[in-house]
Amino acid sequence: MSQAIIGIPCDMKMIGLLPFHAVGDKYIAAAAGGAGGLPLLIPALGDTDILRATLATLDGLLLPGSPSNVEPYHYGGVSSRQGTLHDPRRDATTLPLIRMVLEAGVPLLGICRGFQEINVALGGELHQHVQEQPGLRDHREIEGEDIGAMYAPAHRVSFVDGGLLARWSGRGEDMVNSLHQQGIKRLAPGLDAEAYAEDGLIEAYRVRDAKRFGFAVQWHPEWCYWDNPVSQAIFQAFGDACRARHAERVG
Repeated sequence: MSQAIIGIPCDMKMIGLLPFHAVGDKYIAAAAGGAGGLPLLIPALGDTDILRATLATLDGLLLPGSPSNVEPYHYGGVSSRQGTLHDPRRDATTLPLIRMVLEAGVPLLGICRGFQEINVALGGELHQHVQEQPGLRDHREIEGEDIGAMYAPAHRVSFVDGGLLARWSGRGEDMVNSLHQQGIKRLAPGLDAEAYAEDGLIEAYRVRDAKRFGFAVQWHPEWCYWDNPVSQAIFQAFGDACRARHAERVG
């Protein structure tokens, strides 16, 4: 195949009375159109043997957002409040897969839940309710049926001087959407912050010693990525790394 293969782990969710493996269309569209890859959906089976076999075919891994949260026992957090949505099958798939792809030098991009998963997989901690932390704003989305308003720019993020995000985009800041209530409490060892919200919350980071590419953002660059130069720059950089991996793997 001439295109780089970009794996996207699925959520496990109920649709009616049956469980489905599912990925939002916007992530698939961004992997194909923004990064220029061939998306491959990875079922949430939590089977390490299957993950190792899948890893051999991948040129990149995109960890998408999700309505569910990483179960807090993975980072030593207190038990979730009643009604919190979890996806243990996804946790059992993504957390070991993150460590596998970084060890193998497969490019890794995390978005929203994926941003939180990488931090947890590498030893960091999360706030479960950012809006309740002193000094931090409410980062949750506007409720309602207007999806355009939900994904509209919500607050400013400042890029770290000399960082990857600043280099890729040629900018020092951007306005981003905000659809989360969990966030970084303690950044994992080996991760370096790349962008901060106005309240000081980490909104992007890089994997310091990634062999090829390791990056994650708390916001949603996949949403209408074609209209945002910073989003385009993120997916272009990720796609370039995936194509380099593909050339090495098939060559």
